[in-house]
Amino acid sequence: MTDLADGEWRLIREEARPGPMQMALDEVAAETAATGGPRTVRVYRWAPSSLSLGYRQESATVDWGFCADNGVEVTRRPTGGGGIYHDSTGDISYTIAVPAAAVPGELLDCYELLCEPVLEAFDRMGVDAAFAAEQKPAVYQPACYLRAIHPAHDIVAGGRKLSGNAQYRQRDAVVQHGSLSYTRVPDRHLGVFDTGIDTREFQGRVTSIREQTGIDRPAAVTELEVALADRVGAEAGRWTDAELERAVTLAETKYASDRWTRDREDPT
Repeated sequence: MTDLADGEWRLIREEARPGPMQMALDEVAAETAATGGPRTVRVYRWAPSSLSLGYRQESATVDWGFCADNGVEVTRRPTGGGGIYHDSTGDISYTIAVPAAAVPGELLDCYELLCEPVLEAFDRMGVDAAFAAEQKPAVYQPACYLRAIHPAHDIVAGGRKLSGNAQYRQRDAVVQHGSLSYTRVPDRHLGVFDTGIDTREFQGRVTSIREQTGIDRPAAVTELEVALADRVGAEAGRWTDAELERAVTLAETKYASDRWTRDREDPT
């Protein structure tokens, strides 16, 4: 396996964009890494607040009326797992895009490697976080933070879920992205789904960075950016004009389309 620090890496600092554009940028980052361009680590914010569905998730699990009434945009990820409500200020998201040849072929080994900087970021924030020590049954399987907890890729603090991470391979690249819970918004986390689960049950299963340490959000974002960049030796960078143009097209034609979001059909 090639050392992660080999090759050219760029850090793209936190950007606030709509959900379809964020997913399009992940796909573009994978294309760039696969074709010899820089590898990417980035931190981002969903604006407006969004619900990202797992690739195989049924759209019938969504409360579409709640999302429309509360200005929650809905898109679908190319990764599996449950849906995640990404609050515009309560969620911190990241992506790592790297050539497939540079990481282990075994999924669990790859998760372990690419989650190292995430765990380092939590340590820098003062959060005692680790991979879950044991599996836990689902509270509500369609929701990422309430589905069955898996030691391979679920990060917990005090026994409660703090971060969910997912991977996919595309065009000879691996993309891992994840959600870090900065602060909990139970009414919205539950409201986007067609479920009657009580908020107390959610709070008993999910924790947040702010609950664990009290660190403010900008400082938490900085610690994540530093941990990601340090792990791979990344320099601060930006998207090229061509990448942004490609992402805008993908966002409009794929990730914002009903065919993709509701029907899981790729229209591109």
